[in-house]
Amino acid sequence: MLRENQTSVTFLLLGFPSIYNFKILLFFVFLLLYIFTLAGNFLIIVLVSTSHQLHTPMYFFLSHLSLSDILLTTDIVPNMLYIIMAEGGVISLVGCISQYFLFAVSVSAECFLLTVMSYDRYLAICHPLRYSAIMEFKLCCQMVSWSWFLGFMVTLNMVIVVCSFQLCNPNVIDHFFCDLTLLLEHSCSNTFIVDTVISFLVIPCVILPFNFIIVTYVCITLTILRISSTTGRQKAFSTCSSHLAVVCTYYGTLIAKYVVPSKGQSLTLMKITSLLYTVATPLFNPIIYTLRNKEIQAALCKCISIRVQTYFE
Repeated sequence: MLRENQTSVTFLLLGFPSIYNFKILLFFVFLLLYIFTLAGNFLIIVLVSTSHQLHTPMYFFLSHLSLSDILLTTDIVPNMLYIIMAEGGVISLVGCISQYFLFAVSVSAECFLLTVMSYDRYLAICHPLRYSAIMEFKLCCQMVSWSWFLGFMVTLNMVIVVCSFQLCNPNVIDHFFCDLTLLLEHSCSNTFIVDTVISFLVIPCVILPFNFIIVTYVCITLTILRISSTTGRQKAFSTCSSHLAVVCTYYGTLIAKYVVPSKGQSLTLMKITSLLYTVATPLFNPIIYTLRNKEIQAALCKCISIRVQTYFE
């Protein structure tokens, strides 16, 4: 737990000091991205909840993926907008750890959700006759619950270790949110333990899910290649292409940030990679699924036509 003399500790988040001459433009760009992100992800949740044709395991998992994106971007972007306009912002130690906790829970849960979705695609393509019998609603609920639970527990273990540290001054963080790697730089304690814990937790949270996804897509690819007709191959690939695009985008930025050694990286590069998975990825996910998925497009058109028809009646 946090020591009493540390609860009053505050941090100064610098944000983007090198480009504050354009802070108005920067503010409105990120505000628009945030609005589009919320709108896109909420749209997917609403469509999946209200459209009968989207009541399938894949779209059930997709709605929870959108929920994790909403949690992630809402945890980071509003405070980032304030930091941009104020050219820096003060945050308490409790607020800093809380922000990191919500951020890490959503990131970890999304890793597990993407893994669950890859298993769903594997069954749908490699074992289509057994798909309905295996992917029952009860199993879908269990897998989603475990994804959120494991994300919560992994993050909780990290935070417990961080809370045991003694912090030093100056408490200035040259970033736009409380990232763990920068927070540890302000510790007077030996960070070997937390570095070991983080490295250990990265294995079940990032490495194993990523390897599982690779294996499932190898099996999917081999199965698709065995399909004789070109139309059949295209139809089979189209059912998992959106998920594959999201996996590449998400894990690409995540690995660039946390798996590749951060020592020697410039702060500018760290901020860019952080922006990719806190701002860009939550926006790309609904765009990828709405632009490439005919079922979601059909559900959206049906919803709009019903609203228009109701309006003119």
